[in-house]
Amino acid sequence: MWPTDRLPLPPARLTELARRLEPVFRRRCTELQLETDLTPQLAPIYLPLAAWIAEHHTQGARVIGINGAQGSGKSTLTRLLQTLLEASFGLRAAGLSIDDIYLTRAERECLARTVHPLLITRGVPGTHDVALGIRTIEALKRAGPGDRIPIPTFDKAIDDRLPEAQWPVWQGRCDLVLFEGWCVGAVPEPEARLEEPVNDLEREEDPDGRWRRYVNDQLKGPYQALFALLDRLLMLKVPSMECVFRWRLQQERHLAAQVQNQTAQLRLMDEAQLRRFIQHYERLTRWMLEEMPARADVVLHLGENHQIHRIQLNHP
Repeated sequence: MWPTDRLPLPPARLTELARRLEPVFRRRCTELQLETDLTPQLAPIYLPLAAWIAEHHTQGARVIGINGAQGSGKSTLTRLLQTLLEASFGLRAAGLSIDDIYLTRAERECLARTVHPLLITRGVPGTHDVALGIRTIEALKRAGPGDRIPIPTFDKAIDDRLPEAQWPVWQGRCDLVLFEGWCVGAVPEPEARLEEPVNDLEREEDPDGRWRRYVNDQLKGPYQALFALLDRLLMLKVPSMECVFRWRLQQERHLAAQVQNQTAQLRLMDEAQLRRFIQHYERLTRWMLEEMPARADVVLHLGENHQIHRIQLNHP
């Protein structure tokens, strides 16, 4: 449960809101095709979190970062918060994923030729269009009643960004930007930690450390300008790297089910390919699990069952 001594609204008000919003919340969970009904967690977790975010809304849009390893549930949390923020507090929250500002396939192929072959794989710092992310967030923060803001969209099934003409469009004012992603809010590793490889991928394909140092340098530079836009940071903290693999595998299978009838060329991964893919993220994931819980504003600790089991509130 949300810490009872730090509730953002009086208990009676939260109970009243939860009773009124339960049908809306349950319907949203159904729309998201969640394997578990999260409605029992509405009153103790999701509604207080939405109220905490609303409490920090001031004049002008605020940016809330949502960090979590692959498969932790960032996108689901973002969509549930969007629903609750509007239904409970009248706040319009735009969602943006760092996954949707990946460099195009052609741009990553160029990096692979000129910097390091491992940069063909999307995900690590250095494989995103940071300037596009900054422009999009700034545009959303300035959005007025008549504005239309295209939201970048990356199609993981084809491993490429969609043409701008196919991007969804945010219309009207924006009170909050929910910016989610596996490395949102990350800080660079100390140089000494880069010396030793953390897995087979680094040992075999980055023996001199050139790739991991490039990634860390990107995190020191352009990404700090992007993350400086965050007003608050939430973290979905996974219990282990093995959970990352298991939950990410579930996502891949869900994606496969969604596109099984399509005839376009797909880039879906089997288990061996997925394990190698996740090794690209392992170093920074382990570093964030070590250092971020002490500085994130809210840490949502996940259990082995993929459910939030403890809430750590670091800042009021």
